[in-house]
Amino acid sequence: MMEHKLTTLFAKRLFDGENWLTNQKVTFKGQVIDSITSVADLAVEQSTENTDVVDILAPGFIDVHVNGGGGALFNHTPTLEALERMVAVHAQFGTVAMMPTLISDDYEIMSQAHQAVCQALKQNMAGILGLHYEGPYLNPIRKGVHNESKLRKPTEGKLSALLEVSRSGKLMVTLAPEQVPEGFIEWLVAEGVIVCIGHSAANYDQARQAVMDGARGFTHLFNAMTPLISREPGVVGAALQTDKPTWCGLIADGHHVHPASMRVAIAAKGCDHMLLVTDAIQSVGSDEQEMPFLGKKVLRSEGKVTTEDGTLAGSDLDMATAVRNTIHLIGRTPTEALQMASLRPAEFLGIEQSFGRIKAGYRASLVGLSEDFFVTSTWIDGQKVWG
Repeated sequence: MMEHKLTTLFAKRLFDGENWLTNQKVTFKGQVIDSITSVADLAVEQSTENTDVVDILAPGFIDVHVNGGGGALFNHTPTLEALERMVAVHAQFGTVAMMPTLISDDYEIMSQAHQAVCQALKQNMAGILGLHYEGPYLNPIRKGVHNESKLRKPTEGKLSALLEVSRSGKLMVTLAPEQVPEGFIEWLVAEGVIVCIGHSAANYDQARQAVMDGARGFTHLFNAMTPLISREPGVVGAALQTDKPTWCGLIADGHHVHPASMRVAIAAKGCDHMLLVTDAIQSVGSDEQEMPFLGKKVLRSEGKVTTEDGTLAGSDLDMATAVRNTIHLIGRTPTEALQMASLRPAEFLGIEQSFGRIKAGYRASLVGLSEDFFVTSTWIDGQKVWG
């Protein structure tokens, strides 16, 4: 049996997913955290061990909605190489695990994405948790940047062939409940799929019924969904209910949602069921100012990416910036912001027994941060991949 060498880190401050501790020594063997212990004098310990010291050590970030990075868009190149590129680029911003997201596309592209992710899971590719199909069962009225010609009704036979991911990893499907047949959401849930509501013109009752049928996520809250108004609470109203455990993705870039709207949503729903997501396209980690995007041209300017007519085309956001924005734009505490980037997504995906905390037996997928929450180093499954 192969012996795993012991890796040691020192943290001036450690956020273990729930509590803040000072002067901590963290060791891990292979992919797993071995121990967390208090240290009397960090300087003395570090000089004898000669190892990394970080200002803040926190559980690494989990992004359940990411379309690309470093010049690669998963729709354009649904390949293992694109997945590796996305993981490497987003690791610079503290992301240790992701759900690569495929925007509405032809069945053939969906199938290629499925093959690539199944292969990645088989190889235990670090950082890949599964696959997120954002569409194509969406409402054209709320299509956003999705190509209307790719939107369609589900064909169960074809979709069955794409469910293999849920056997070895996580599979998410964002759909508009009013666009799918009765019983479809329950069927997906029974097949192990995490169903999210998004790009939907559903009314409140339709959205609530979808939740009763097993949907448990709302994709990029407020965007591409019916708003909450006085006599029709819409999808947003259903998302903010708390009687059933559902989670809302927030794109905290200051462009997709006004900070005041995010504050109101968190006041209604609580931080415990809010997830920070990027919805990042290939611009993140690249210098390009103009790039192709699903047959259109997108322009990057002042932290956002739009088509030439001004439609938001995903985002230019990374998870570390989302954490800082949650603190500075929305006024949440560092504890809440870090949980919304790690523990909450882990709970949403059902992987909170191995991700989202720094605890013995958990995955050694961690982020080192400066005092102002910029990423200084990232470890995925015990390997230092950045910093």
